[in-house]
Amino acid sequence: MFDRYHPSNWPVSYEGLIHTGVALGGAILVALVAHWAIFKVLRKITSKSSSQMDDVVVAKVRKPVRWAMIAFAVSIAAEHDALVGDGWDLFVSFLTPAVIGWVAFAFVKGLAAGYEHQLQVEGEDVGNRGHRTRIAILSRTARVAIIIIAVSLIMLNIPGVRDIGTTMLASAGLAALAVGAAAQPALKSLIAGLQMALTQPLRIGDLVKVDGQAGRVEEIRMSFVTVRTWDERVLVVPTSRFLDQSFENWSRVSEKLTGPVMLHLDPIAEVEPIREEFERFVKGHELWDGRNLALLMTEAYPESIELRLSMSADTIGDLWTLRCAVREHMLAWLKENQPDALIRHRLEVEAANQRAKGG
Repeated sequence: MFDRYHPSNWPVSYEGLIHTGVALGGAILVALVAHWAIFKVLRKITSKSSSQMDDVVVAKVRKPVRWAMIAFAVSIAAEHDALVGDGWDLFVSFLTPAVIGWVAFAFVKGLAAGYEHQLQVEGEDVGNRGHRTRIAILSRTARVAIIIIAVSLIMLNIPGVRDIGTTMLASAGLAALAVGAAAQPALKSLIAGLQMALTQPLRIGDLVKVDGQAGRVEEIRMSFVTVRTWDERVLVVPTSRFLDQSFENWSRVSEKLTGPVMLHLDPIAEVEPIREEFERFVKGHELWDGRNLALLMTEAYPESIELRLSMSADTIGDLWTLRCAVREHMLAWLKENQPDALIRHRLEVEAANQRAKGG
């Protein structure tokens, strides 16, 4: 009676299984030992370097390289063992682009992370913000390209997909139109992201004003830019919005800015004492950087005058704080020294209404 579960009836002998196990296990063991030795040497080399970038790159590629070395070891074993070769030949065409793509993806990601870490150590300034923006956009573009290429190579190894590709090539004109129409939004975002990286109308960390909202740029992606406002809200703005329409970048060249405080006073106000007090207060304030300081009467109406008190500071945050301090101080000084200069239309109307009721 035939028993298919009896070892004597198996298509592969015990000796063949043992040989396959030894060959496969030995190849994987050699790959792991080689991987451990190589990266131990690399860690010693990178530890002697003053830069942290090489440490980050080595840490990022360690895992994918391990699997790549295992796959390479299995390929060598498949060349010398028929049983391993029969199974490996079915998967090698799919695993090879996947593993190579993984290693390339990790390398690009590690390189970008290393550059960003190095820029953080050097400090935050306008030049470093530009480098961070360029690194973020270009590395993200490279990673997307690696994924697309790896997936395409994997898909081309599927017979059905390869046949479809051959058929599409036969009608290349229609295929190009269809792909171009379908990929238009993605291509537009890709081109906008690359243009943002090259021209840099804004960078990560810039203070911008868009759609009436001001905030810091946190992320620049292919399709959108995130801007965090002072109250911790996050604005998600399409990348093309910054290329197609105008916006304000308050830190494009540097953080140094000049800002105004507007005072609307009665025409009876004495401007010169107000100017002297304003200059005295700002010159004694620690946030003033000594660049710009001026008080000008910008408008004069029959019922009011407009004074523009302009001052400067090293950073946008310091300028905002200085403007708030000047506004508060000048109003308090006017109440004490020139109370008649403050416009009190509302109070006068209320007093007149009270007199009319009493009369």
